[in-house]
Amino acid sequence: MSDTPIQVLLVDDDADLRDLLRTFFQQRGIEFSVLHDANQLMRRLERERPSIVVLDLMMPGIDGLTALRQLRTSGNTIPVIMLTARADGVDRVIGLELGADDYLGKPFMPQELLARIHAVLRRHAQAPLAVQAERREAFRFGCFRLDFATRTLYRDDDPLKLTGSEYALLEVFALHPMEALSRTKLVDLLHGPYAEVTERGIDVPVWRLRRLLEDDPANPRRIQTLRGIGYMFVPGNSDDEKPA
Repeated sequence: MSDTPIQVLLVDDDADLRDLLRTFFQQRGIEFSVLHDANQLMRRLERERPSIVVLDLMMPGIDGLTALRQLRTSGNTIPVIMLTARADGVDRVIGLELGADDYLGKPFMPQELLARIHAVLRRHAQAPLAVQAERREAFRFGCFRLDFATRTLYRDDDPLKLTGSEYALLEVFALHPMEALSRTKLVDLLHGPYAEVTERGIDVPVWRLRRLLEDDPANPRRIQTLRGIGYMFVPGNSDDEKPA
């Protein structure tokens, strides 16, 4: 990670938590600012660019998932850690599907949030899957072309709509073809070692990718299930798509 000072923006309606975290971060020389709700988040980010946004899930007005969806739909890729007091794993999956970088359940120790922030920023700084995207040649398999520079998947010349998590997973597969990848390894490559992501957090985008890439998603050839292990991406070649 670079020596650039960390700037944290917390969006949470819990005044006690805001005060606790403000004291904790400022004592460590970390710039820390707050919003009481997400209603002005987009406008706030037009004026300033923090290193990371820590976004509460349950808030009055615009909730955290809606705010995250607005960010990603607008093309804003700022790192986001979601906070939630709910134990519902579905919300975690949805948040990660929408493009959250990590998820942290309440209650938590400030030290744990700081560790998560460092991990997320380290991944963004290293950007192992994207840092040289513009210099990387498009990945071609069958009738598909994955353009790393534009983060776009094409079938022949037609662009296909991918969510952020679907693109990220396909990029991982494209960079690790013919490798047996456990779910744990995939979570690590996608979200880092501290991410709280269940197996469903991998299985859902796999299922969605299969609907795009496979002739028969129920009998996949490209994204194969390795029972007891995980998945393997078998790209094939353009000849696979040509009629006999």
